[in-house]
Amino acid sequence: MRSLQLQAALAEFAAQAAASLHADVLAGQEVPFELASHSGRGRGASPLYCYRPLTGAFVAERFPALRRLDGYARAAKLLEDFDGLDRDLISTGGDPTVSHGARGRCDAALLALLQDVFDEQTDFDRSKIGQHPERLDRALERLDGSAFAAAGEVTLVATLHGLTITSQELALTRGLLIAQPGAIRGAPEQALCAGARGEDDHLLVVFSAEDSDPRAAIAQGRDVVRELLRALRLFGDGRIALGALAWTRIGSAPWDTIALGTGGRPHGMLVVSAEQEDELRAFCNLVSRRAPHANEVAWALRRFELGCERASEYEGISDHLMALRVLLGAPSELEPDGSPDGRLAARLAALCATPDLRGALAERTLKAIALERHAIAGTAVERASGLAIARELSNHLRALLRDVVCGHLSSDLASLADELLLSGVELGEESLGDDREASEVLNVAV
Repeated sequence: MRSLQLQAALAEFAAQAAASLHADVLAGQEVPFELASHSGRGRGASPLYCYRPLTGAFVAERFPALRRLDGYARAAKLLEDFDGLDRDLISTGGDPTVSHGARGRCDAALLALLQDVFDEQTDFDRSKIGQHPERLDRALERLDGSAFAAAGEVTLVATLHGLTITSQELALTRGLLIAQPGAIRGAPEQALCAGARGEDDHLLVVFSAEDSDPRAAIAQGRDVVRELLRALRLFGDGRIALGALAWTRIGSAPWDTIALGTGGRPHGMLVVSAEQEDELRAFCNLVSRRAPHANEVAWALRRFELGCERASEYEGISDHLMALRVLLGAPSELEPDGSPDGRLAARLAALCATPDLRGALAERTLKAIALERHAIAGTAVERASGLAIARELSNHLRALLRDVVCGHLSSDLASLADELLLSGVELGEESLGDDREASEVLNVAV
């Protein structure tokens, strides 16, 4: 699949480079020549000589200046996330181990692209280079083909619903990106029209990896997109969902379908602006590294996700209350025989409301518990007021889980809540763990 955003950025950089090199020629800087020979026709014919422009050397000498063009930064940034970058360097005769760092490899690839496009040109006037568009297309086709040059390259494409990004593509890490359906060329046709109404009201998640065992790579891709969904739900407001199916292929073989094993439908839309992209990248990376396993917080996190996947937000109340009971429902040393529901409501209010608003939040939590009982009995009637309570409960749970995973809050939330209730103070800076890395990614938002 080709990234149209990368294609446009490379084309713009090549156009700016042509204008810059043409200006150098007009200023009196000439392309050097060498005397080359080739055999004449017929046996024993004398060799023929001609002058061949050393355009590649001319472009390479001026590449440091070309790096200062406006189009360079965008092209290089997108190229850094291109999975076939190293294979493209090998295909053009480069050695990816020689260049130091991703930016060095990008520079080598960009220089090779310009040398291909301007091969044997002497004045770089695009109006006089009849083959300029064709040369650029060939260079882009070669670059595009490098992404799937390996027979073991596995690609997985899933659909994401309930999220909007303002950019055409959002690369989260090497091998994983979110993109607008129209920004990727070569994606499976079913994924492009998988919106809720058959329209482009969804995004694509594209995972790619190379593995000697393609089945293991596909399983890894399924896990990666699920982890991404978890991070997005914690980052936003839990309204996001994956499509039930994903599409996979090995190399350039036909697309196949697999089940992702997720459900639910989005409620509303989370918008990620261009200014929030770096924050989202850092947050997804942090959640991937710090997501708990095999403990009470992990169990509560899974219950949170199950609640997000319910078809009805009313059905999710029970999942979210179960998660809160695990996090906040432990018996209190001060009141071991107290009402479990009252204890849960008081602790949630202590952590998620200022002292003057704790009573109101505790009352709404008790109403959520009453709604759960009606849902279990089959007597629940969906009303706007009940949906608002269900969403508020989900948001409080999400905020607590997010801050525990990021290290802002201790996992012993029950004890922290009891301390706040006894002291009568508000959850603030003095209550947070000393985790500098996490605090740089996300501020406390409970």
